[in-house]
Amino acid sequence: MRSNRTNLQYIILTALFTALTAVGAFIKIPVGPAPISAQLLFIALAGMVIGPYWGAVSQILYVALGLMGLPVFTSGGGLSYIYNPSFGFLLGFIFVPVIIGGLMRKYEPESFVVNFIIVIAGMLSCHIIGVPYMYFILHNVVGNPITIWKTFMVGCIIFIPGDIAKALVCTYIGRRLKPVLKDIKA
Repeated sequence: MRSNRTNLQYIILTALFTALTAVGAFIKIPVGPAPISAQLLFIALAGMVIGPYWGAVSQILYVALGLMGLPVFTSGGGLSYIYNPSFGFLLGFIFVPVIIGGLMRKYEPESFVVNFIIVIAGMLSCHIIGVPYMYFILHNVVGNPITIWKTFMVGCIIFIPGDIAKALVCTYIGRRLKPVLKDIKA
């Protein structure tokens, strides 16, 4: 009976983080081909709180809902969104909780600084996938003669201050939520 309760808790938290990611899409600052949004805060928090598997499931659900046509992405939704320059970041969302949750489980860090570094590492994975995808779409599909360096500037560098702020908030909140949800283990 205990495992059913744990699975139910995970399902509820997974749905919550899927919904929070969708809400985070509407908390945005439009800049360039990909807006700055609050999504990465919630995605990283999913990795810290519910771990790599369920955190990834929350993001797979989010991306699937958007591709099915629900307007949960920063600029709407639908299958044609795969041609949006920012779609690579949505794919990267799936890996953020995997990296954060996996590293948190492996090292079980007590230090705020180590937790922060792990969150930054997870967030970085989003850019590692998002920037090349953005370049491919802008350069090959849209026909924009953008350089790789310019794509790196508009797809990564501009986001660094916000990502650092989100990582700080995520680390602070995540460290406080984990003891509250300590009964949830998988």
